[in-house]
Amino acid sequence: MPNKIVLFLTAIIIAPWANSEPLGLPPLPVPADNPQTPEKIALGAKLFNDRRFSTTGEIACAHCHAPDKAFTDLKKVSEGINALTGTRNAPTVINAAYYKSQFWDGREPSLERQSMQPLLNPVEMALPNHDPVLQIARTDPDYQKAFQAVFGKSGDGITMNEVSKAIAAFERTLISGDSPFDRYHFGGEKNAMTPAQVRGFSLFLNEGRCVSCHTIEQDHALFTDHRFHNIGIGINQIQDQVPGLALSFLQAKARGVDVDKAVLSDKKTSELGRFAVTSLLDELGSFKTPTLRNVAVTPPYMHDGSLQTLREVMVHYNNGGVNQKGERVNAHLSGGIRPLNLTDAQIDDLVAFMEALTSPQFAQVAAVAPSPTAPVEKKP
Repeated sequence: MPNKIVLFLTAIIIAPWANSEPLGLPPLPVPADNPQTPEKIALGAKLFNDRRFSTTGEIACAHCHAPDKAFTDLKKVSEGINALTGTRNAPTVINAAYYKSQFWDGREPSLERQSMQPLLNPVEMALPNHDPVLQIARTDPDYQKAFQAVFGKSGDGITMNEVSKAIAAFERTLISGDSPFDRYHFGGEKNAMTPAQVRGFSLFLNEGRCVSCHTIEQDHALFTDHRFHNIGIGINQIQDQVPGLALSFLQAKARGVDVDKAVLSDKKTSELGRFAVTSLLDELGSFKTPTLRNVAVTPPYMHDGSLQTLREVMVHYNNGGVNQKGERVNAHLSGGIRPLNLTDAQIDDLVAFMEALTSPQFAQVAAVAPSPTAPVEKKP
């Protein structure tokens, strides 16, 4: 791992582990069977950045969740081996420790379980199984020492259970609060937000109805309800095909299809959303409410990366989630999205408020984020 990455990771992981949670965040949930230790966190950071865990030796977890890009990749959808693209936008890992489920469709319940899927997905790291990971973990001298020190295991005693726990321990250090909003709302620093951001906050709570899903509690704010909603993204374009797609996927699940591989390999299957996991009709086209923390520096947006700017996101909601033809989504698919009827000035204020949710350690990412006017990247 390059020295500059080691130094960067050391800087961001030591403080969260050693100190209390940043302003605006609740106590960090840590599983009883995977307690945090500095040694385990350091091991997890090394694993997170190891490119040998891919068939080409070029892709690591950090490829799609890059530290200098607020732990995402700033792409419409992520690129894996040989520049292959999937169907989903890479969500930031920042504050993922607080999520009640992982992935856009919530198909895994924990960071430990989540970490094992990209290794095997054919459009991500594309390993045939986890054996190559274990071979490296069991034979690399540095890993041998680290796994012995952290877990008291060596050789064949090292399993994916230990690998996934170390990666998850590192990811649980990637937390951030202390944004201008936190200083304003929880810290009582009334000059921390601009007048436009203060107006936007009022709209967020009231006319914009944003807080209904991007929740704020009395003493903290994760800006997510941990639930799944259909807001008319993606599924709008395939409404007429949804019944057939849903039936075909249920039949495929009965035959044992791998949900992770299916949703990342086919765009139309991806648009089924939470339904692909639960098989519940009322979850067709539903995706997890993402956190809004650091949202201004992690474009593009939505599960498919189809909206490039925060203003586009606000306009989508303001219009009530229309499809490309300007037609409202069928009521049974839209989840009851209603137009907001906000003015352009109010939309500007809401966007300004979103910019107040950037934590100081990630403010520099704005310099590398795509220009709001840049064309959306297209892949053949």
